[in-house]
Amino acid sequence: MCQYSCSDGFATDWHLVHLGSRAIGGAGLVFTEAAAVTPEGRISPHDLGSWSEAHFEPLERIARFIGDQGAVAGIQLAHAGRKASTHRPWSGTGKIDEADGGWTPLAPSALPFSATYPVPREMTTADIQATQTAFAVAAERAVRAGFQIIEIHAAHGYLFHEFLSPLSNKRTDLYGGSFANRTRFLRDTVSAVRKVLPDGRPLFVRISAVDWVPGGWDIEQSVELARLLKQLGVDLFDCSSGGNVEHAEIPVGAGYQLPFADRIRRQAEIATAAVGMITGAAQADQIIRNSQADLALLARESLRAPYWPLQAAQKLGYVSPWPVQYLRAAPKGSPARGEVE
Repeated sequence: MCQYSCSDGFATDWHLVHLGSRAIGGAGLVFTEAAAVTPEGRISPHDLGSWSEAHFEPLERIARFIGDQGAVAGIQLAHAGRKASTHRPWSGTGKIDEADGGWTPLAPSALPFSATYPVPREMTTADIQATQTAFAVAAERAVRAGFQIIEIHAAHGYLFHEFLSPLSNKRTDLYGGSFANRTRFLRDTVSAVRKVLPDGRPLFVRISAVDWVPGGWDIEQSVELARLLKQLGVDLFDCSSGGNVEHAEIPVGAGYQLPFADRIRRQAEIATAAVGMITGAAQADQIIRNSQADLALLARESLRAPYWPLQAAQKLGYVSPWPVQYLRAAPKGSPARGEVE
């Protein structure tokens, strides 16, 4: 969940407390928000960055703290594409003009997301290759900073999703037209990132499984993409949906995206994560019990309840270790997670 609280891409004490609270709260895996691999890849000027070694100095502290609480630290590497240079949610809507600190976004084609978003510049082959390298360099830095899982954000109408969908990709070169061409940028980037990761280090890819619009990206293409990326070393598909079309009709409700994770898991034979409107302990538990997905990822619910995992474990009758500092409030018989130094 983007916090829109950085200056020049640098994480702050807010991020340490925000992410650290979820680790204290019992989460098994704590992801950063989308970390832009280039300055122009930020959604807003206040987004988290990963385009320099210096950005990982505060992130290293955060990863270490998450690990100290017994959780796994993950980082989500991203590029906003044509949805860049926009206001953070509480500061306005639509594009930020260059005179006010905005910039010209990059995209597969010079098509704006909407009338209120900036018109992007169509990427050259050199732009594509430079961005691919930026993802690999950021992944390498993230590993050195202590992050155990790398996720490439290819969902929600951001850059990779824009290349995947024929609705936003109107190119006629090697990166547009056919399925093979539209997936080329993501496939090449996955290969580049996989090369810099240590053996056994998990690589996730977050996708929008469907555009929710006829003629757009769909579940059949998502399944085929999952098969291809599995061969290139992707370990898990994080299955979201939508975000690439302004007025798509999305049937939002509890578990509305779960069928995508289930189908990709079965047909592509790859691990998946379920996301979206997961709020209850029994709901998350059943997703895993019924083998519909391998992970249940919570976002907004984690904002509402940072200690949700500890509370969920209690409701489900599981024994979950608590921080020793909080044992006085823990259910009777709860084990200690660690020792005070």
